[in-house]
Amino acid sequence: MCVLLDISISLVESMLSKFKADKKWLLQAIEQLDEEDISWSPTNESNSIANLISHIRGTAHSRIEILLYKIPDTRDRDKEFERGLKLSKEQALIMATEAFDIIIKYLEYLNSHPEMLLSQPFLDMPPLTYSAVNNQTTALNLMIQMVREINYHIGQINYIAKMRKGPLVWKYD
Repeated sequence: MCVLLDISISLVESMLSKFKADKKWLLQAIEQLDEEDISWSPTNESNSIANLISHIRGTAHSRIEILLYKIPDTRDRDKEFERGLKLSKEQALIMATEAFDIIIKYLEYLNSHPEMLLSQPFLDMPPLTYSAVNNQTTALNLMIQMVREINYHIGQINYIAKMRKGPLVWKYD
C-alpha cells in the first residue's frame, strides 16, 4: 500500500505542477487578447473563449469548490454555452484565475492528506449531472478527469487566440 500511496502522491504533485503552468500560460494568452477576441467564435456552432473560460470556472465550481467549501452547486451550465456570451478581459482573467486557484487548492489539500485520494467525495451528494465522473468516483479519479478536460479547453482557447492574433508571445521564467 505504501508504494501505491507514493505513486498517488507523485501523481498529485505532477498535476499540481501542470495546473500551475496551465494557469500561467492561459493568463498570458488572455492578456494578449482584446474584448472582441474573447467573445468571438469561429462559427455559429463554435464556442468562444468567453464560453470556454465560463465553462472552466463552472466545472471548477461544481466539481471542486462545492467540496472544499461545502456550498450548494449554483452552476448554470447552459449559460456557459450561450451564443454571444460577453466577458471583458478583466472578467476573463478573474474567472480563469479563480478556477485554477480552486483546482490548485484542492490538489494541495490532497497532497497534504494523501489518505483522501481514494475517498469518494460525492457519495452522499445528489447525483452529478453533466459530468464524466459519477457519485462513486474517487478524489484521485476526479482530478485525473480535470486534467483531461481543462487541458482540452485550454487547447481550444489557444487555438482561437492564435486564429485572432497569429502567433502568441510567451514569457518563460
